[in-house]
Amino acid sequence: MTHFDVAVIGSGPSGASTAFHLAKKGVSTVIIEKETLPRYKTCGGGFVYRGRKNLPFDISNVVEREFHTVDVYLGNTLHFQTTREEPTITMIMRDSFDHLIVEEAKKQGITLLEGNKLIDISFDKEQAILTTDKTQISANFVVAADGALSPTAKMAGWNKETRKLIPALEYEIEVPEEDFNRLKDQVRFDIDAIPYGYAWNFPKKNHLSVGVASTKKTRINLKKYYQEYLKTIGITTILKESQHGFQIPIAPRTDGFVKNNVFLIGDAAGFADPITAEGISNAIYSGVLVAEAISESELQLEKAKTLYLDKLNERMLPEIKTGLWLAKWFYEQKTIRNIMLKKYGQRFSDAMADIFHGDRSYPTDIKQAITQKIKELVF
Repeated sequence: MTHFDVAVIGSGPSGASTAFHLAKKGVSTVIIEKETLPRYKTCGGGFVYRGRKNLPFDISNVVEREFHTVDVYLGNTLHFQTTREEPTITMIMRDSFDHLIVEEAKKQGITLLEGNKLIDISFDKEQAILTTDKTQISANFVVAADGALSPTAKMAGWNKETRKLIPALEYEIEVPEEDFNRLKDQVRFDIDAIPYGYAWNFPKKNHLSVGVASTKKTRINLKKYYQEYLKTIGITTILKESQHGFQIPIAPRTDGFVKNNVFLIGDAAGFADPITAEGISNAIYSGVLVAEAISESELQLEKAKTLYLDKLNERMLPEIKTGLWLAKWFYEQKTIRNIMLKKYGQRFSDAMADIFHGDRSYPTDIKQAITQKIKELVF
């Protein structure tokens, strides 16, 4: 049986970046991936700059489009626009993007087992025995990077769902040339185009990614709001479309991120941004953190657990906690929110651009700040 220091389950941005950084530190690492790469992955494909600037290699070969300006709409009444020198949002397709990161990890010496579906994990003293539908390996550490559904987490003992999973629906669509040329140079978010959420239009190289997401965990007719949003952006004819429904975890697990020697990262842990539901940048960042924890621990399990939790609590978890409160207020307190956006909307848009660029995080005193602004408006 082949043994590795670390087995990473899943070859998405979180798993591939974990493997890259581990291998760079000389830690023997294998990626177990059920599909054969490159493979299609459902995702809006909007990669914010704070994630891109922290990648240690160039991704220009897989960039579909870059947007320095972001437009935020609130119905027909409010429109805010923010422009930055660097691209605020980079459009990528996940098949080529994920494959690029894996190829960079392979250059560092990782092993890739693609076309291998993990079917069982057992634990023998201080190592895990991983059985796929084709082979069996052992590893000192297992990193679960297999997305929102994460079969690995279930196998490892996370039997109760403690994340908040929200529904989203995305369509990759081809439209007439006139419509595409009209929409291709603007990335936009439309707040309240769906109850408790937003719609988006992300132009790619030759098509549009259009979708809706609601932050309310409830049954909702996503397709109806998607069709209404098409009218909002003036699309009446679709030449070709493919539908992809998915769930986004916008609140972290409350029952821990480590069990035995299995570590959760990315969507498996619930690390997407609560306000925007963007998950790629935090997925990559959590991969970096777990790789640092394992390598700095010199492969000592208890030390690695402590280091990983300390690193999560240093920035990411407090930021997500603040984002959860702000998202609840933003999407559920519409009346007072709209009053505030009329006065402070451009400031809000600029602040979100700063967050997308990694120049700031959600303020820890957000409750007090909003309460003060409300008092100023009312009194």
